[in-house]
Formats: sequence, C-alpha cells, structure tokens
Amino acid sequence: MTVAVEGLSIRLNGQQVLDRVGFTARAGVVTVLLGPNGSGKTTLFFCLSGLLKSCQGSIFLDGRPLRHLSRRELARLVATVPQEHHPAFPYTVRDMILLGRLPRVEFWSQPKAWDHEVVENILELLHLRPFRDKPYTRLSGGERQLVLIGRCLAQEPRILLLDEPTSHLDISNQAIVLNLIRNLARQKNLTVLLTLHDPNLALLFADEAVLLAKGRVAAQGPPAEVITPDTIGQLYGLKMGLMTNGTRRLLYPQL
Repeated sequence: MTVAVEGLSIRLNGQQVLDRVGFTARAGVVTVLLGPNGSGKTTLFFCLSGLLKSCQGSIFLDGRPLRHLSRRELARLVATVPQEHHPAFPYTVRDMILLGRLPRVEFWSQPKAWDHEVVENILELLHLRPFRDKPYTRLSGGERQLVLIGRCLAQEPRILLLDEPTSHLDISNQAIVLNLIRNLARQKNLTVLLTLHDPNLALLFADEAVLLAKGRVAAQGPPAEVITPDTIGQLYGLKMGLMTNGTRRLLYPQL
C-alpha cells in the first residue's frame, strides 16, 4: 500500500511543528525518518495514524484520503509501535498480542478460533513462544519491543509505523529488531515507516530515507545518497566524517 503525504502542516501550542511535508512510502520498502529531537517525527506519525485531526494538507493510502476512513477501517490498515509503552495491567505476552485482534473482532463478540491461531502463529514467528504466559511487565526491553510488534502484526495491517523501535535496546537487540522489521516488510509486503536517531542504522537497514529538520523535509531518497556527512552535519549541527569498508559506510562526528 502506497502512503503519499502532500503539503502536511500543523501548528501545536502556537509553534509550527510540520511545514508542508511531502514524501511517498511504498509497500515492501522500509522508509526511515531521520531528524533531531523536535523535528516533527512523532507528530508526523500521529498524523499518519489519524490521531491528530488538525493536520493541514493531505495523506493518501493507495489514493484514498486518510480523513475519509473510519476509525475501524484505519485500525485495520495502520498499526503503530509507540516509542514508550506502560501497560496498566500485567497482561501475559499472549494476551498482549491478542489485543491486536480487536479491529478484526466484531462488536460484542469474543475472539474466535481463527484469532487465537493468528496469535499462536505470531508467537512462533517472533520466537516468543517460551514467553507465551509470562507477564509483559516482566520482560526485557528487547522482548517487550517484539511483543509490541507482534500486537501490531495481529491487526494484519498493511502499514506499520514504528516510533524509535530501537530506543532503550542494546546493540544486539537493535540488530534483531531491525532485521525483523526489514524481513516483515519483504515477506508480508508491508509499507514500513520508522523513526531513528542513528544515521548508521538507517544506512544499514533502510531502503528509503526522509530527513526532517524543523518540521520540513531536508532531503529524501536512497540512504546512500541522502545520508551523507554534509546532510547529517547540517541536520544535527555537527562536523561529520565518513569511513568506508567496501560497500559499508559509517558516519562519525568529528569532535
């Protein structure tokens, strides 16, 4: 499913948070949003998920205006992994993922056998079966992130939004989560958008990159073309260097 953003703008508390943002994200492709704190990344996700109604401009999902979709239709198309999640109850891992089936369950109905089968398949896919009956609140940060991704997959969405999915994760779990996201985009033909702070992770895992600065798109395109010492240096106000090793590129601050 193609996500097309055109001229998206919004003011919050008298401040211009997004200013005529435009880009396109495609199915089977991982699109990364890069930018410093306050550049509008999370606000953009709120607009894409339909949570902010005061956005000006247009968002199209396969040509359909997002504002014309009902909340139920949107919940079946778009799933979001938040940057922070603090559950009110110690749900088991299985029940946390089962919550993702709510958009697929009819009103006043209970989950059916098929819904439970979907959850069991996701537990297997994400290697979470050993944690099936463990309280979500007792998991590590990496394990929680996998459960939240599992909850999103249970919605059977076509668009996956992940806000800083590697925050609070060690380097091993960062690689596991980002590899999983990239594989899911390919295997399930999902349109994946995620925000990151580390340009090197974007270089390694992204197919497309959108650089945001003060609510505007500073650059967009293939990561190798737009994530450069000049663009990242301007974005973060640092002098950046570049190391290469064959096809691998690594940006580093010259302090």
